Amino acid sequence: MPERLGRVLAPKVTERRQTDEVARRLSGLPIRHVDWTLLVIALFLIGFGMLIQYSATRGDTAGNPTYYVMRTAINLLIGLIFMGLMLSFDYRRLKVATPFVYGAFLAFLALVFFFEKVTGSARWISLGPLNFQPSEYCKLVLILALANFFSDNKAEPDSFRSFIIPVAWAAPLMLLVFLQPDLGTTLVLAAILLGMLFLVGCRMRYWLSFVAAGAMAFSFGFIFHIFKPYQVERFMAFLKQGADIQQAGYHLLQSKISIGSGQLVGKGLMQGTQTNLDFLPAHHTDFIFAVIGEELGLIGALILIGAFCLLLWRGVRIANNARDFYGTMIAFGIVIMFAFQIVVSIGMTIGILPITGIPLPFISYGGSSLIVNLMAIGLLTNIHMRRFSQI
Repeated sequence: MPERLGRVLAPKVTERRQTDEVARRLSGLPIRHVDWTLLVIALFLIGFGMLIQYSATRGDTAGNPTYYVMRTAINLLIGLIFMGLMLSFDYRRLKVATPFVYGAFLAFLALVFFFEKVTGSARWISLGPLNFQPSEYCKLVLILALANFFSDNKAEPDSFRSFIIPVAWAAPLMLLVFLQPDLGTTLVLAAILLGMLFLVGCRMRYWLSFVAAGAMAFSFGFIFHIFKPYQVERFMAFLKQGADIQQAGYHLLQSKISIGSGQLVGKGLMQGTQTNLDFLPAHHTDFIFAVIGEELGLIGALILIGAFCLLLWRGVRIANNARDFYGTMIAFGIVIMFAFQIVVSIGMTIGILPITGIPLPFISYGGSSLIVNLMAIGLLTNIHMRRFSQI
């Protein structure tokens, strides 16, 4: 009887063991560890941004109220393709490719000066109907370059070498972006460098010396007229708010009026008078947060800020749970990039920071910005997916 029972149960036991083995192997597949919360937040922000863009621009183009939204949809499709590419391989393979990518984008930054300027700036490489803005992609390139260096030299994070080499990686990118001129993106690159140096354990005297050097260079920019006149006017309008409301201070004044008029619940979508009557400039790019404040009020603004906080929290969580130091540094670099842009973009619309033209991630209109943000989400997801990978 026991032998017969054994013969009957043996196939079932073998089948169960095979099932357990398959389940064990499947549990290690990266696709089973996707951070769906992060992806849902990103899609919510993109949808929120497209809705606000439509509300702000439906009257800007005669006969085509969906012009900007449709262009955003095209860039969204491109961004999703690039995000998919970011998920298709182990992120650790980027260590080998990063120096070549860095060199390519350094060449792209130099190439933009040979293309036609747009509103006085040489930032874009025209590719038929699409405009490619290399400076936006350089944010991710710098994050990868610094993460590559820090992961290979984590034994002595407080040495002078561990400070000066990252600065040497960042300096050419920052200089070429500044010469475009694009002060906003230059500040984002500087924030990424400073943030990652701080997190890796750079000696404070080196870190503070870099901050002091940056402040001194900023001062020299005014003294020796290195900054463009409009950049100086923007900064002076921030220092003397309300003193020149017809010229340099006009943008900030209209932004504050828009946000204040929204009060608690806003005037309603597509009901913003400052936006519809075109008093608020750059309402689909630099000052899109003012549109949100006017039409959705404090509640709508807090919902958006809450979504951003959740996005940043997921990024920090991914950084802390990454399987290696390289993944941790990439994730923290992306979090720094998002956090700095969010704080500065919102801060300049309410008058607590100077106007620098930094887009609000996922919300402001801009093809290259949206694609880069989606690639960053793809990298974060990649790091999270492979946190249990052993190969």
